[in-house]
Amino acid sequence: MRYLLLSRSLSSASSSPASLLPRPAAASSFSSMADGGAGPRARARLRGVVFDMDGTLTVPAIDFAAMYRAVLGDDEYRRIRAENPAGIDILHHIEGWSPERQRTAYEVIADHERQGLDRLQIMPGAAELCSFLDSKKLRRGLITRNVKSAVDLFHQRFGVIFSPALSREFRPYKPDPAPLLHICSSWEVQPSEVMMVGDSLKDDVTCGKRAGAFTCLLDQTGRYDAPEFDSVDLKPDFKVSCLTEVFPLLEANFDLAP
Repeated sequence: MRYLLLSRSLSSASSSPASLLPRPAAASSFSSMADGGAGPRARARLRGVVFDMDGTLTVPAIDFAAMYRAVLGDDEYRRIRAENPAGIDILHHIEGWSPERQRTAYEVIADHERQGLDRLQIMPGAAELCSFLDSKKLRRGLITRNVKSAVDLFHQRFGVIFSPALSREFRPYKPDPAPLLHICSSWEVQPSEVMMVGDSLKDDVTCGKRAGAFTCLLDQTGRYDAPEFDSVDLKPDFKVSCLTEVFPLLEANFDLAP
């Protein structure tokens, strides 16, 4: 499995240090678990990048733990959190509830999302990364479990457009691969020519892996370095701590072709 960690000691976009997980190596070259020491692997063609929105293209502004507690209650939240260390799929969880209980839950979720919109900020490095993709004539898309109005506000406020941009009105939503496969189809490219970038192992990496795309996990705090994530079934191909680390990652590992 291709599972690379881009070193957090990256000092400039022109250097491309990385190390092989789980044990850091010298920050001077990329390596792959699939190489087996037989020499450099072939550079895959990359024709587009699909991004998550909340916590990836935008600075985290939604208190998801508070949202989940408000929907589930403290005891149920703690129980489900303990059973799902990678994260709670609240939308999937409430699908089995009664219509009235679902309606109440969606109102709570919508209220937390509206509060997040008031604090909406673009993630550092996001605009520059989009300019880099434009310079390479690579497509860029967006998949979020947030609502369409949040996507529209993001486009309007920051002037960076993603197409297609799929919100949770598109069913089924992440971690199902359907939205990513839909984007690949609209672009007329293969999933193996696309990378999914997001901050959720449960939603973004799983969606990308199930679709057959490359995956890059944005882990700003090192949360996913914890031992509890060592045994997860689906691991990302790459892991970065900020979006500016994606530049050298793409150039070092892919044939960037429109």
